[in-house]
Amino acid sequence: MISRPLFAFITIFSLSILITSCSSDRKKDAQQQQRGGPGGAGGARPPVRADAYIVKTKLLLDNIEIPGTLLSNEETEIHPEVAGRITGIYFKEGALVNKGSLLVKLNDADLQAQKRKLLVQLQVAKQNESRSEQLLKIQGISKQDYEAVALQVTNVNADLAVVETQIEKTNVRAPFSGKLGLRMVSLGAYISPTSVISTISQPNQLKLDFTVPERYIKEIGYGKFVNFKIDGSDRTYAARVIATESNITQDTRTLQVRAVVQGNITGLVPGNFAKVILDFQPEPNAIVIPTQAIIPQARGKKVYLYNGGSAKFIDVTTGLRDSANVQITSGLKAGDTVLITGLLSLKPDAKVMLGKVVNGTSAQPSAKGAGGRKNPQTK
Repeated sequence: MISRPLFAFITIFSLSILITSCSSDRKKDAQQQQRGGPGGAGGARPPVRADAYIVKTKLLLDNIEIPGTLLSNEETEIHPEVAGRITGIYFKEGALVNKGSLLVKLNDADLQAQKRKLLVQLQVAKQNESRSEQLLKIQGISKQDYEAVALQVTNVNADLAVVETQIEKTNVRAPFSGKLGLRMVSLGAYISPTSVISTISQPNQLKLDFTVPERYIKEIGYGKFVNFKIDGSDRTYAARVIATESNITQDTRTLQVRAVVQGNITGLVPGNFAKVILDFQPEPNAIVIPTQAIIPQARGKKVYLYNGGSAKFIDVTTGLRDSANVQITSGLKAGDTVLITGLLSLKPDAKVMLGKVVNGTSAQPSAKGAGGRKNPQTK
């Protein structure tokens, strides 16, 4: 007779063997389904449902908006040529001055003393030259002696010219006609050539600097007119291209361009941020697709092309783009159908069931066909 503990043990052991056997059978069935074997009628991967876009050509207006900066025709900082103490300031902040106007005077007392000394030496040297010339006429001295005396006059004149040049350097003058900025120094201050006295600019003529992407360089040339706007104003200004940089910036692949602002410049200030609008020749037969259809790759870009119920992974080359669309310059043709949704679920040559099909700017839900499946319908 079997005891109760032994009977319980045998019962539990039998149940565990039965559970393990059932679990093993279910695992084998699952593996067979994945391999498409017996019991795997539902193992084939179902087609991915995706919306599509039918490619067609359209008129593409090729214009871009890029940042720019307004500059004065001429602008510079005013520095003294020599170090010294300021003894006079002869300009007002923000005033218009003419070229050569005296702005600041530095202390030149020592140079003026040297000049007076040289003037006396010059007077004596000229008197000696005059006496030597009279003696030369009566052959009282040799010609060589006369030339030595005349050389003294020349030397003193040269020294005097050096001192006068040094004195002139103590006069800080306007390098060109323009408008002065703020005064950065005070009377009595000791300044050096690195000190900034003020700034001067020519606000009556402005230049516009901006950079153009490499692909548009051939469209920018001498004499081309561009439009621009500034913040806080609805007015559109014009500028004419006068020069471009000699080479392309390697970091940004752009070319620096300079233009001169045309017409009335009321409301414009040097340093203004400008939104430059470049209009190029429109493309009448451009191929444009939605931006979401583009799949960036390490090298280039790809799209999924719908082809006979499957997704074909193809390379494309892009051109202009905006927030919603991108131009395709190679890889697609009018009439192709590209997939625009479900891209993360797709793989090359995967089966696809189309949902909504967009034709250009219009979209129409697909209608039901045989077997309850939806077929793409386009206008």
